[in-house]
Amino acid sequence: MGGRACYGRAMNRIVNKLNLWWKERAHRAAARAVLDTPAVVPAGDGLVLFSMIGTRVLLPYLVAVKSLHAHLRRGRIVILDDGTLTDADRAILAEHLGNPQILAIADVDTGPCPRGGTWERLLTILDMRASDYVIQLDSDTVTLGDVPQIAAAIAENRSFTLRGDPDSQLLSFAELASRTDDDAFLFNPAAHVQGAIECGLDRVSLPMRENPVYVRGCSGFAGFARGGDGRTLAEAFSREAERLLGAERWARWGSEQVTSNMVIANEPDPLLLPYDHYLNFWNEGVPPDARFVHFIGSYRFSGSAYIDATRAAVAALGRT
Repeated sequence: MGGRACYGRAMNRIVNKLNLWWKERAHRAAARAVLDTPAVVPAGDGLVLFSMIGTRVLLPYLVAVKSLHAHLRRGRIVILDDGTLTDADRAILAEHLGNPQILAIADVDTGPCPRGGTWERLLTILDMRASDYVIQLDSDTVTLGDVPQIAAAIAENRSFTLRGDPDSQLLSFAELASRTDDDAFLFNPAAHVQGAIECGLDRVSLPMRENPVYVRGCSGFAGFARGGDGRTLAEAFSREAERLLGAERWARWGSEQVTSNMVIANEPDPLLLPYDHYLNFWNEGVPPDARFVHFIGSYRFSGSAYIDATRAAVAALGRT
């Protein structure tokens, strides 16, 4: 029986890998069709659509940015190259996105904050927002319908974030820490950095904010209002988190998202996007009136939702 069970598990792994391979291939084919859609016509109107990408996500990124731009009909595009974009990639980006500005990740000064883990992306945004409203857009997102809440946030110069889950809300540091209070988790080196620092927010001091607040958001889609205090708050928070968790833990993947959440939460009147229209995909289906979907890695190829959404978005863009 033991041999049969092992054989069965091995076959399941093979079937799962083949299924994933097929879906990734089907998605690449669906995304490649974006190369036959009209180019974005950029505008210097105070809006920047910003993403950090590399050669591996070139096609899905084009779907993400073109589908969002098609519904906003405004803005110019700026890209942070993760170091892997090729000359051929740059030529495609120039043709399809109106010769966007492309920044080099190696040129970003992270100051007292960690390097890697998309910190360069966040800090670049906080620098750029001095003169422009900046939307951070991940490549694994698809805009499926009108986005009036986003258009209104831009018009009102109001920051926004995608919620991490339907119940995400603004909470004081002390209130969130009381809900997640677990010193064993906070000081467990193996614990995920986001959960760990959230447990210890009541021990974080930010003198520039009298009553700091936090939201469990998602940095895959966030808007940063023009102006603000740039890096000051993010750097102060990073120093405090590093003091609490240690430099090695704080530099792990996820610390940038925590900081992005904190920065957005402490903006004047931040908008938490309604989850029935703007959501993360958890393999629970896509609501019929979904406007924007973030296909997070864990469930990206569960079922055919990402493939279907990509095909729908590309079809809506039309053909050249």
